[in-house]
Amino acid sequence: MLLQTDSSSIKDLPQQIDTNFGMAIERVDNWIDGFIRLLPNLVVAIVVIAIFYGLGYLARKIIRQRTSRKQRDNLGDVLGGFVRWIIIILGFLLGATIVIPSLKPGDLIAGLGISSVAIGFAFKDILQNWLAGLLILFRQPFENGDQIEINDYEGTVERIETRATIIKTYDGQRVVIPNSDIYTNSVLVKTAHEKRRSEYDVGIGYGDGIEEACEVIRKTVDAIPEVETDPGVEAFPWDLAASWVSIRVRWWTHSRRADVVHTRAKVIKAIKDALDEARIDMPYNTEVHLFHDQTEATEGNRSKQREGWPAPKEGSTQPRWKAQLKARKEDNESRSDVSNAADQEKASKNERR
Repeated sequence: MLLQTDSSSIKDLPQQIDTNFGMAIERVDNWIDGFIRLLPNLVVAIVVIAIFYGLGYLARKIIRQRTSRKQRDNLGDVLGGFVRWIIIILGFLLGATIVIPSLKPGDLIAGLGISSVAIGFAFKDILQNWLAGLLILFRQPFENGDQIEINDYEGTVERIETRATIIKTYDGQRVVIPNSDIYTNSVLVKTAHEKRRSEYDVGIGYGDGIEEACEVIRKTVDAIPEVETDPGVEAFPWDLAASWVSIRVRWWTHSRRADVVHTRAKVIKAIKDALDEARIDMPYNTEVHLFHDQTEATEGNRSKQREGWPAPKEGSTQPRWKAQLKARKEDNESRSDVSNAADQEKASKNERR
């Protein structure tokens, strides 16, 4: 004969550990019964999630194929991944409502809205960089392989990720620049166009012909194979410096840095050789230092000035050594005249005697 006891009639005695295994078994049995009742819903939810997962994978694949046709693989990766996760999250929400019918999608969306605000504050920088990266990929100010300059960094773009843009500097270093910095700052895209102009200033002597020098430089630079013929080479006077006349030379090459640097070296060497062959001087910096002892009584008198002072409006000045030589010559002549006059007077006295 089995004795049945009501669990509600069992009293919880103070300061005593209850060991009612029947209640524990009944609780586990209720869980198992609930799981069995929810098992069909779980199966349907798993199937729905799997379908949405497949749809997300298919959507990502279609987006990547469409963008790859336009040679925008980075945009396909970022946008396809974003759409894929949106579809998967929607599948999880729908599956949760199937498993728990009392759960309303509106409540889930409201809960996600509140939590998204908190997540947005916590991951503000990450979300900002991600959004900036997506906008960069959409607007496409530069592509992989372009050479850019930003924030004192210059190099070739390797790839554009969701958080940052990776560039390789010309000396082989890698720079990771956050997308928000790129989107909010000025970026110099040096390979945006096929051709780039370079320039260099050449100095010639003041005694050389400017037109002749410009013509020699134009022909020399235009003969270099790496220099573009359209637009042509330009050479024109640019500055009257202290010791030379500056001629600015402009030429066009391919916009890649390697072409710009190597062609610049060839242009400088060719100009030097051509000007030497044409006997056109490329002078050094020349300086003239004038020293005045400032001890003469005529110092500062513009009418009796020495060399180094500005030229007077009337007449001309002489260097000091010329003035001294002239004074000595006049002094010698006056002494000679006095001596001749004395000799003549002495001779006349002798004749009278």
